[in-house]
Formats: sequence, structure tokens, C-alpha cells
Amino acid sequence: MELNITKMNDKKTNGIFVTFEGIDGSGKSTQASSLLRKVQESGLNAVLFREPGGTRISEQIRQILLSTKHTEMSSITEVLLYSAARAQLTEEMVIPGLRDNDVVICDRYYDSTTAYQGYGRGIDMEFISALTKEAARKIEPDLTFLVDVDADLAEKRSSTIGRKDRIELENYEFKIRVIQGFRDLAEKFPDRIVILDGSKEVEQLTETAWKKIQTLLEKKGIIINLEANSENI
Repeated sequence: MELNITKMNDKKTNGIFVTFEGIDGSGKSTQASSLLRKVQESGLNAVLFREPGGTRISEQIRQILLSTKHTEMSSITEVLLYSAARAQLTEEMVIPGLRDNDVVICDRYYDSTTAYQGYGRGIDMEFISALTKEAARKIEPDLTFLVDVDADLAEKRSSTIGRKDRIELENYEFKIRVIQGFRDLAEKFPDRIVILDGSKEVEQLTETAWKKIQTLLEKKGIIINLEANSENI
């Protein structure tokens, strides 16, 4: 179904920045891809990036970070590499993407660093906060969807995807700390972070996310006119 889109002024509307967060196995990547299709089907310009990755340099850093050959990697090295990958993605893709698109979606962003390296690894939160602000060029997501599942469901899903990466091979207690980190962030930033129940059907969560996106787009000056195409539904 093609929808009509009306801009409330003639000026180029700045894009909105949407991120997806959650433990590995939560289904966040599936949700990010599903939302991208939904947004594009509406007639809006939208792009999706992943973290770490999204650029030539960031993808090479991703290989280092996730390789099971690098089990000796220190926590500080890990957080610096994630931040380096983010800095390159932000500079090369996110900032230009927000100029050229209505919606920029990122599969993970700096909340993952707080949850994984802060809560999971125990790295000082003030250090992480300062580092992530610089790496993200002080850009903040307009909206973050936390796809929340318990550790048991995440483990069950991860076991079906084949070979696990270095982070996915972490112990159960580490994953519990990460999940709690994400939940604490959602409690701390309720205006930005929306919790989605990751145990529910993909389509149901996509519809919930899409409604939130529509509201945010309207605030930014873009109206999606559903009534104009109601006869085609």
C-alpha cells in the first residue's frame, strides 16, 4: 500500500534517528529490518545501519571484536574498539544519512556500550559516558526501541543461529547483567526508550514501533496521510 506524505513546510525536514537495542537473541535485528520495510513502504526515505559496522573501517573493526580468536581482548580494548567503529559510522553514514533521509535506523548504538561494557564488563560509567558522547559526536537517538527478553529465551534463540561470536559466547551471568543494564536505561530515559516485548510476534511489535515513528514524524513536520489511500486497503 502506497501512502501519501505531506510536508508541513517547504524546508528540508531533518531526519529522525531511531535505534534498536537488546541482548543478542532478543530479535532486535529482525525488528530493525521489519521497521525499515514498513517505513519504506510508506513512501519515506529510510536507511538501516548496524553496529559495529556499516562502513569499510567499522566492518573491519567488527571482525576483530567478534572473532573467537581474540578471547584475550581486554575490556578497555573492547570498549575503545566499539567506540572507534561508532565514531566512523557516525561520521561517514549517520550524519549524512540524517541530512538525506526521513528516517535513519541503527541496529545498536551507544546504549549497547553502556549495557555490555558498563554493566557487563564493569567499566567505569563516567568514562563510558564521556567516550560515547565523543564517538557519537554528541548525537542522540530521537527514539530507541529496547527489544526485551529474558536470558533463557535469548539463549534458546542464539542456539539456533549456528556458530556464536565472541560476545555471544559469554557466560549466563554476564548476559543477565547486560539485560539489567538495558532495563535500567529504559527506566532512566523513559521519554526516549520504548520497551518492546521480544517474546511477541514480529508483526505486532513492528506495528507498535511504526505508530511511535508516525507520531515522531508528525512532530518533525511530516504527515503520513492514511485516509487518502483508504480505498486501496
